[in-house]
Amino acid sequence: MTTESVTGALKRARSGVGNAGSGRPPSNRERRRRVTHSRAFVFFVLPSLILLVLLNLYPVIYAGLQSLRNGDLLSAGNFVGLNNYIAMVQTPAFWHAALFTVVFTLVGVFGSWAIGLALALLLRTRIPAGGLFKVLLLLPWVVPVVVSATSWNWLVATPQSPLPILAEALGLGNVLFLANPLLAQVTVCVFKVWISFPFMMMMMSSALASVDVNVYEASKVDGATAFQTFGRITLPMISRSTYISWILMTIFCVNDFPSIFLLTGGGPVNSTQTLVVLAYSTVFQNFQTGPGVAIAFMMTIVLVIIATLLYRQIRKVNIE
Repeated sequence: MTTESVTGALKRARSGVGNAGSGRPPSNRERRRRVTHSRAFVFFVLPSLILLVLLNLYPVIYAGLQSLRNGDLLSAGNFVGLNNYIAMVQTPAFWHAALFTVVFTLVGVFGSWAIGLALALLLRTRIPAGGLFKVLLLLPWVVPVVVSATSWNWLVATPQSPLPILAEALGLGNVLFLANPLLAQVTVCVFKVWISFPFMMMMMSSALASVDVNVYEASKVDGATAFQTFGRITLPMISRSTYISWILMTIFCVNDFPSIFLLTGGGPVNSTQTLVVLAYSTVFQNFQTGPGVAIAFMMTIVLVIIATLLYRQIRKVNIE
């Protein structure tokens, strides 16, 4: 390339025109057209932005101001600063709810992920009536949580329920699943896994569908066992979808109010009370808006931190 051609290319590059362009600057008509398109874009997008701000940003700001006051449902109250946050973290009920929230979330996330992944792998094989089987597996997720909670209450709530009768017939005595604190916690966690594994199954099924079959064939040729194929090929190849499903399920578990409230109401003796249930009871039963909203804000901060850490793991994933 000659010196003149290089100089011409640099000039065209500065003017925003490539080598294949004509080198002609945009005309006044083109400029006016671009300005018109930009204005039209702003005109159509601005209402959506305003609506988004009104529906999301304003309630968050208003709730943040409420968490700094000692008001109730009727009055805003006086400004108390961070006293609501300090008072809540000093109560045993907060830390008990926080501990059970962690347990409930860990069991819900990894329990539903393990079952969902196992079923997704099973559905990749040829099984009789696979389509019907897949539809039936989606029922716990499709059915409204009110119906599922009512069904589980019928199964375990009273001594006349089927599972307590079965436990007594097996010689385990009078087992009250929702009256014993430990059994109530186990029941709530199992219920969360039950209604969540179909979502994980769908996420993992879509992730497995994107894995190239030739990779598995090459691993068989190399003599890899099924366990080695699963650990060194399947899990790394679906890691992005796995992290995304963990983020979503963590948010679902931490913010899951109806599952616990409909099944146990947070009892017995607050043993199944999570932070979201504690926030609800603080605001709508004890009429303490500031402390209740403060709990919700602390939950939000923790969720943002967890989501950020998992999102960084997604960006680190390198699939070759």
